Amino acid sequence: MVTAKLTTLRETLRSYGSCVVAYSGGVDSVFLAHVANQVLGEKSLAVIADSPSLPRRELAEALQFGEQFNFPVRVVKTAEFNNPSYLANPLNRCYFCKHELFDELAPLAKAENFAVVCYGENASDIGDFRAGAKAASEFQIRAPMKEVGLTKAEIRELSAQMGLPTADKPQMACLSSRIPTGEPVSPEKLRMIEEAEYVLRDLGFYDVRVRHHELGGQPDVSPLKSKIAEPAAGLALGGLETSDFRPKTHLARIEVGPSELSKLLAEGVTARVAEAIKKLGYAHVTVDLQGYRRGSLNEAALKKEPLPTV
Repeated sequence: MVTAKLTTLRETLRSYGSCVVAYSGGVDSVFLAHVANQVLGEKSLAVIADSPSLPRRELAEALQFGEQFNFPVRVVKTAEFNNPSYLANPLNRCYFCKHELFDELAPLAKAENFAVVCYGENASDIGDFRAGAKAASEFQIRAPMKEVGLTKAEIRELSAQMGLPTADKPQMACLSSRIPTGEPVSPEKLRMIEEAEYVLRDLGFYDVRVRHHELGGQPDVSPLKSKIAEPAAGLALGGLETSDFRPKTHLARIEVGPSELSKLLAEGVTARVAEAIKKLGYAHVTVDLQGYRRGSLNEAALKKEPLPTV
């Protein structure tokens, strides 16, 4: 069954004649770029989008995979961080990111005579909320692995057979996915998240997410004391000015794989992790006792509002 699907995938890619692969260095896109290169050779090109939402290590690794398996990779800069709709971090944030990506890839493909642009959506993604898929449909981007029915598990299996190091790579979403819906995205927050996750990965944790939460500013009592000393200025808390409030602080909520929780909670590890992450600017560091689960930040948002249309 899996071998038959791979054969069909190769036939599909061959039918394109040439293609640009939207590349990220993850399980799906490395597999697709590798197979496309096997089938089409120099008539395929992997293109990776570089922006603050892509960890530096992921970019370096993605380029390394291209060198190791001899498929060409080009880096393009994308400008989703210039889009207020993206920065506002709505539930369909991924739409604006993918729209920006495909707005780069479509003219590139046309200018360099590549017949098709394709990306790594697979059959396991069917039924999942994927705002980026709408952007893909608007640009007529192909999803060959989904079309031939290849699932994530099958892609991992075939990747292992081909010797691809991504066969057992953990699932990786962009850094912006660590910020709760409705809380603004910024390059500064993403740098904090990236470095915090490096702390955990460097300790050997496999499934890692550091969810970034903003905590509302709290009143500073020192201005209140001075106002109490001056009755004309007002005695109530409501008389405080905006400047009397401390700035917002950041909380890091750590998720690791459920099987890794005992390792994280072992004596001395949490203190070491908390100390390192607080040095990055976090005021509080917590551990999510449910462990890593895909889309945990959407759990509350999806209960409150219907899926958006763009």
